[in-house]
Order: sequence, then C-alpha cells, then structure tokens
Amino acid sequence: MQSRSTISGTGYYVPEQQLTSPQLERDLGLAEGWIEQRTGVRTRHFAANDEAVSDLAFQASQAALKHAGMTGADMGLILLATSTPDHLLPPSAPLLAHRLGSHGGAMDLAGACTGFVYALTLADSYVRTHNQHALVVGANVLSRRINLQDPASSILFGDGAGAVVLSPTADPAKGMLAMHLSSQGQHYDLIKMPAGGSRQPFTAHTAPEDMAIKLADGKLAFSAAIESMISTAGIALEKAGLTPDDLTWWMPHQANRRIIEAAGRKIGIAPERVVFTIGEFANSSAGTIPLTLAHHWEAGHVKPGDIILMTGVGAGFTEGSVIYRI
Repeated sequence: MQSRSTISGTGYYVPEQQLTSPQLERDLGLAEGWIEQRTGVRTRHFAANDEAVSDLAFQASQAALKHAGMTGADMGLILLATSTPDHLLPPSAPLLAHRLGSHGGAMDLAGACTGFVYALTLADSYVRTHNQHALVVGANVLSRRINLQDPASSILFGDGAGAVVLSPTADPAKGMLAMHLSSQGQHYDLIKMPAGGSRQPFTAHTAPEDMAIKLADGKLAFSAAIESMISTAGIALEKAGLTPDDLTWWMPHQANRRIIEAAGRKIGIAPERVVFTIGEFANSSAGTIPLTLAHHWEAGHVKPGDIILMTGVGAGFTEGSVIYRI
C-alpha cells in the first residue's frame, strides 16, 4: 500500500521574556486596551539577548521528537521555515540538525508567514516518496526586526517556534487530504524588511528603520490577507471534497484576530472550531501554525480522526492551505 504521512509528534517553545500590550501601550502613548481591541494580542514573547532562531527551533524540535518517541537521528529531512535565520549565510537548518544529532537533509525555507504550510507540503511528499521521517519547524525571532516605536508593526509581532514530526503510515484514513499553494505578487511591497538583501544591501549608511519590518499600507494588507485566506482555504476544501462543517479545527496563521474572524465568517467556519493563540503568543510569522497545533494538542483538544485546516498568508504575498486528518 502506498505510504502516507502522519503527524507523530508536535512541540513548541516561546522565550520567557514577555512584553504585555498594556506595557507597550504606555510606551507608545496609546489608550488602554487599544492593541488588544485591534489585534487580539495581549502578550508577546521576546528572545533573550543570547537566543537566536536556531535556539528556539531546537527547543520546539526536542519537544516534538519527545512526543513522537524519536530522536534527531531518526529524521531523514529537517525543514526550517524562518524569516530570521541566525545569519544570512549559512542557513540555520544544518546547525539545528547537528544539535539534534541528525545528518539528514536540512534547509531553510523563506516563505514568510506561510512558510510552515509550504514546508509541510514538501515534507509530506518526502515522507511518502522515501518512506522516512521528517521534521518541520517554523520559528522566528521577529523582535530583532521590529521598531518598537512603530505602532504599525511593534504591536503585532513576537518570537516563538513550533515543530511537527511527520512519519510514514499505511493507514489510508490519515494524512494530507488536500493542499493549495499560491501567491499574489502584486502585493509584494506591502510588508517588507527593506535592507539586507541584494536589492538593498547593508552599508555604513543603512538607516536602522530600513532593517525593521515595514507595513506600506496597513489597510490594504489587512484586506488582502482576508481575501487570500478565504481563497486558499476555499480551494483546499474543494479539492478535498469537504465543506467547512466537516472540519474539526481551523488553525490559521495568527496574523491578527480581526483578520481571522473576518475570514472565518466568509469561509463559513463555526467560531468554536477556530483556534486562537494570538492573545498569548502574538504573531511569530511561520511559527504560529505549528505553535498553535502543538499548544492545542498538548491541551488535549486534538484527537485521532480530527480534520484540521491550516491556512497561511504572508509577505510577498504567499498563501496556502493544508487539510490534514490526524
């Protein structure tokens, strides 16, 4: 029987240091409750000075491997979805693999907030084709890429990591039921870190604000994100031959609570099936979906047979959805 993939383990990690929305409101001179009302964020976690993205990814990976009853040496492939690698070069995934005791393939993926969904689809193909285990991690240290004096970006982002272990299975009831990946490059410049790439390399004259996340048009990014979530989720449901009522859980990228709620209403997903972690953990880009999955699983809410829709939309614009039966 043809091999399929199953999620055999999940894990997450967030740094201890926290910045609450009331604290940030005082620093920015904003009214009390303004941030949570507009974003849903109550607390964001920030990495310590000696923590890099590979450290967060390592902690989440260890938790996922422990949950799966495996070690890094069991992994044939490790994919790290991140926009904030330890260095521009080399990639961080080989270091992560080494620390986990793996000599399997390892690479970074830069899919912005949709990075985990993209990585999961690639890992699923690898597991099914090669009949080997894979580790998929989403992690970011966005606190190093925000301007705390900019209300447009500082109120949204935090640091965190989530990881899943994919394993081969012959059970036809488990695994990926459908996926849809796409892009909307006309929105390429809406969300960006201007400096640091080949278009605008770092120089002695690079302005600090050009090294931070910038939202060129917050209203357009908000509406475009909603439309992307609706479109990619709808296509994935159609491919799977499912309706929103067939879903056990919707675990979207935690971009903004209002974005999630608006998209969920349009898709037709019952509010009680929508999983939120943005209040406690904010937006860690590619980290939010695996973190949400692991957090919900650890709380005992994810059961065998559950059908989970995971939807991401991110800078670029990247977008994608995966429907997975546990």
